[in-house]
Amino acid sequence: MSEAAYVLDGPDAVGDPTVQEGSASGLSERDQKILAFERQWWKYSGAKEQAVRELFDMTATRYYQVLNALIDSPAALAHDPMLVKRLRRMRSTRQRARTARRLEGL
Repeated sequence: MSEAAYVLDGPDAVGDPTVQEGSASGLSERDQKILAFERQWWKYSGAKEQAVRELFDMTATRYYQVLNALIDSPAALAHDPMLVKRLRRMRSTRQRARTARRLEGL
């Protein structure tokens, strides 16, 4: 089970036959769909959060928790290196900006 699927489904899903692993990439079907969505979410009409709710039946907060765990996964990097590196870079940039804002307030 991928780390993102573990985060999403919890420890009780370990060994659960309903959680399917991708045969070649080591990613679950849901993980692969999340990466595909991130690759082209702008194609969906409306807000991204609304599309997340409709496609994955989860809150935006939960989606981003799963996505962050997923992009730290070596299987995700192997599955789509350019996308995962871009998402990691964007996350790092946001983290640095938050840190800089906190330091300005001191």
